[in-house]
Amino acid sequence: MNNRAKKCGISADVQAKVDSKYDEALASEGLQWIHDVLEKHGDPQEFDVSGNRANFESVLSDGYLLAKLISVLNPGCISSNKLSKRPTMTFKKMELIEMFLSKIKTYGVPDHELFATIDLTEAQNLNQVVVCLQGLGRKARANGEIGFGPQESQANVRTFTEEQLNAGNSVISLQYGSNKGASQAGMSFGKSRKILD
Repeated sequence: MNNRAKKCGISADVQAKVDSKYDEALASEGLQWIHDVLEKHGDPQEFDVSGNRANFESVLSDGYLLAKLISVLNPGCISSNKLSKRPTMTFKKMELIEMFLSKIKTYGVPDHELFATIDLTEAQNLNQVVVCLQGLGRKARANGEIGFGPQESQANVRTFTEEQLNAGNSVISLQYGSNKGASQAGMSFGKSRKILD
């Protein structure tokens, strides 16, 4: 799908560094998670769940499975006529991916975990797509669905009494420094300064 000229020089080095972050095992887990969620909701899709770059890109680059995924996690967010068949035109594929991104943002996935459409359609940064799927999987787990990726942290709010807060005022923090063992011995090293009148 990528019709661009091959990168060279610094651009090639940067792209190689981005590509090195891609983890095939995580990508495979992500594809398996999509398969399991769709199957659980009665919309099984058959596709290869291996995590190699070419397969990952080919399975997700049309946006169809991603749109199906968010539509089962958040029913009614994408109209059924958009999901009636797989898109064949490039702009329709990009439209589905954009719809997926906007819907998962409202689902609760933070902005820094989203990917740009070009990251998937032209395989510019497939690692960011995996990160995005993990973010969605974390939110899905918090909503009682099958999850993917690390578990979302829970708030640990602590309340202190006024007495406990005031007890901290009597302790001198080591951030203020210490003068323990300090003396002026050794302050006369070096050549003395001569002041002439």
